[in-house]
Amino acid sequence: MKNTILIDTNILLDVFLKREPFYYNSNRIFQACLNGELQGVIAAHSFNNIWYIARKKYDDAKLRRLLISLISVFEIESIDKTKILSALENSSFKDFEDCLQDQCAQSFKCDYIITRDTDGFKSSKIKVLMPEEFLKLSPEVNI
Repeated sequence: MKNTILIDTNILLDVFLKREPFYYNSNRIFQACLNGELQGVIAAHSFNNIWYIARKKYDDAKLRRLLISLISVFEIESIDKTKILSALENSSFKDFEDCLQDQCAQSFKCDYIITRDTDGFKSSKIKVLMPEEFLKLSPEVNI
């Protein structure tokens, strides 16, 4: 049975912006989702965060195509009133956006959250790993 992972925005940005030295491991996880070795989940609010940051590198049309391509491969977990309220009431997370990511991962019943900001998820009930940590634990990722 393949793992279900929520991919934090920073991992997607590593791939789209080819941010070194993070690109290699982030892209391996991204490619494993594309190849069906992992079930990847993206929180819906990651799209506006990616748009805001990546628009400095990509023109409007290219960025739209990139984000549309994500929808064909990844599951998208929505943000709703319940998740927002739960995140606002959860003072154990210092970063509201990380708490929303966590809410989405819990709602989708993800096995892992993959991020480079593991400190932001110390209160998560889901196992949180850096890309390189996840890759060491996941022999099914053959890329």
